[in-house]
Amino acid sequence: RGNMAFAGKYEFECDENYDEFVKKIGLSSDKIELGRNCKVITEVVQNGNDFIWTQHFPGGRTMSNSFTIGKESDMETMGGKRFKATAKMEDGKIVADFPNYHHTAEICGDKLIEVSS
Repeated sequence: RGNMAFAGKYEFECDENYDEFVKKIGLSSDKIELGRNCKVITEVVQNGNDFIWTQHFPGGRTMSNSFTIGKESDMETMGGKRFKATAKMEDGKIVADFPNYHHTAEICGDKLIEVSS
């Protein structure tokens, strides 16, 4: 089965259980407030199994992770911590384990659905 096409720009629409999640991963209260209902634009550049995953935050701050499916990569969390992870493709979803949570991303129609648990 071929890889799903993730390339594009996606505007943040909603989050569920935001407070519970950010407290569990240890974000500071100022970062929690900054992220609440924040209109983040996620831009994905995909070249085969190579990805550049960039989040554009209001006020001009950006956070970007580059990775290749199946290869260990240096990544950064929302809180700014650096770590190593290997992103995988499972059933059309990109899956990666961050230090305190498991993250999946998939395309449904024209929407990017990201789940951290």
